[in-house]
Amino acid sequence: MIAPATGIKQTYYYAFASWLAQQGFCTITYDNRGIGQSLNGSIRECPATLQDWGELDMPAVLETLIKQVPDTKYHLIGHSAGGQLTGLMHNASGLSSMFNFACSSGNISQMNYTFKLQAWFFMNVFIPFSNLAFGHTKSHWMGMGEPLPKAAAQQWARWCNGNGYVKTDFGKSIKNHNYDSLQLPSLWLHAQDDDIANHANVLEMKNVYRKSESKIISLNPLETGNNSIGHMGYFSRSCSNLWPLVLDWLEQHK
Repeated sequence: MIAPATGIKQTYYYAFASWLAQQGFCTITYDNRGIGQSLNGSIRECPATLQDWGELDMPAVLETLIKQVPDTKYHLIGHSAGGQLTGLMHNASGLSSMFNFACSSGNISQMNYTFKLQAWFFMNVFIPFSNLAFGHTKSHWMGMGEPLPKAAAQQWARWCNGNGYVKTDFGKSIKNHNYDSLQLPSLWLHAQDDDIANHANVLEMKNVYRKSESKIISLNPLETGNNSIGHMGYFSRSCSNLWPLVLDWLEQHK
């Protein structure tokens, strides 16, 4: 199960998913509600939140995968939000492992100063302005994926301004979750040239999964032979030399 980043369409993961299928793994990609093929009608009328993605969309995708390929082990490969939201899945215990890339708390206060200003502007100025002016967030104007439903962008901003991302809404909109109990093994991969998922933010998000047996690996593009990796690069063909890291992980936990 390949769980996408915020506002990123499933088509972005097709090359990676095809490669993984060639290695013998059944893979499933999807668009969260309000994104790509999962947007029905006007985005201005779409009430979807990030929480909906974790509580509704992700469990449904896993159920579909289980129906298509029964009686085996199931693994989640999460990109950014894809790994952040796993603890909201009511059926997350059906997963055998989780491999995350660029998955972090997105805590603005822990970003480097220059990027912190950009992130603060996007979350606290651009999102409210865009929602007010257009009824949704035109994230694509800022190079941040597809346009976002208003409520999803609002929740995104609130979580990135808080500590522990989803923890910001524990006891509020989030009444039930599995972050305190989920024990699946997890690998947290991030690039050293990623301004969002830096080590501090990856560690903070990892620690939200209190009982998960986890490990963090930091990738240095100079050492891996890649010009850049950043927040998005891992799943692109330009970083296909790094894809065997997923294969090694899946082989260990199949």
